[in-house]
Amino acid sequence: MDELVNIIVLWLTVTFGLPESPQHPRIQHLSPTQMAAIRYGPGRTDHSEQVVALYHDDTRTIVLRPDWNAGSAADVSALVHELVHHLQNFESKTYACPEEREALAYDAQRRWLAFFGEDLESAFGIDPMTLLVRTTCAY
Repeated sequence: MDELVNIIVLWLTVTFGLPESPQHPRIQHLSPTQMAAIRYGPGRTDHSEQVVALYHDDTRTIVLRPDWNAGSAADVSALVHELVHHLQNFESKTYACPEEREALAYDAQRRWLAFFGEDLESAFGIDPMTLLVRTTCAY
């Protein structure tokens, strides 16, 4: 996993100008139910299938599903998305809202998927309107 993370981090720093990280994030595998509880709060497991990966800013931990597969372009793109958030912790940029911070992560994920002939819609069901909502401040 370290080698894959090294390659992705190098690609992200060169392609998007993100700062290098002095250390890799911790990577943890949790069930979809556990991930939904973290993302939406305890007892909110009704969206468990929608949570593919998470990043904890405070602990600098990426959380992936137990069935995450390094041979899957979609699964690796989820890691790419969360690594963007990890590297964003080391830049001095301020974001107007959490959604604005997601824009670069989704762009990197989209570009990674394109290397393999996939896109966000085919891999995750994220259509252009959904992407707009997820990456635009509501105010």
